[in-house]
Amino acid sequence: MKFIKDKIDLGAESFEETQVSDAALEARLAALTERLAELPKSGDPIVSTELELEQAQILLELERADEAWQIARASFDTAITAQGWAPAVRACEILFLCEHPESLAALGQGVWLAVTFPIDPELTLSMLQHIIEETPSDSDGAAVAAAAAAYVVDLRAEGKQHDELYFFATQMLGAVARRHSGIEEQHEFDAWMNKFELYDPQRFLVRLRNIVDVLVQDNWWFDADKVRAKLPIQ
Repeated sequence: MKFIKDKIDLGAESFEETQVSDAALEARLAALTERLAELPKSGDPIVSTELELEQAQILLELERADEAWQIARASFDTAITAQGWAPAVRACEILFLCEHPESLAALGQGVWLAVTFPIDPELTLSMLQHIIEETPSDSDGAAVAAAAAAYVVDLRAEGKQHDELYFFATQMLGAVARRHSGIEEQHEFDAWMNKFELYDPQRFLVRLRNIVDVLVQDNWWFDADKVRAKLPIQ
């Protein structure tokens, strides 16, 4: 794996380009509420869950985190029951961003689902990036999360998506190596990867599960063993 020295660029736009008026957000929120009310009660639960998650995201943007939490938390349960793994992960990301007392538990469960199930690797990478951002610079946890991100992208993504996400994942891993151990050169990076066994998924995935357990503690919202049994390939 190549060590990349470039800084991570998320393509941030200017405030003027990204600002959306509260009135526009409120209007979108009202439209979503109306659309949800029109859905048949016997319809696909994932359809309503997707709309509810959009509601929760807008509420978060409006700094109404308590309301966003309530909607996203209920949507998570619906998604798990319906085996909608990607919506469940998106719910966890919103719940994490709500800065609620249970937000770290939400992050841990979202990461577990995102790594366990073959969902969009971009969403999985996003969840693992949250762990990196939450982890102290001298902790090995960020290195484990970054290695897992590169592994998942390499395993699941194809074509242009693979090239773009893998480049970003390796940037992320290089940034973690710099902040963790002051790594600046390729040979130092290779030695660092070997020292922390970051080339071996059988080892770093076990350590990632330990990180998840620390985040979640005893606050699992579902039975992980039963959910794992629903994997398409055992």
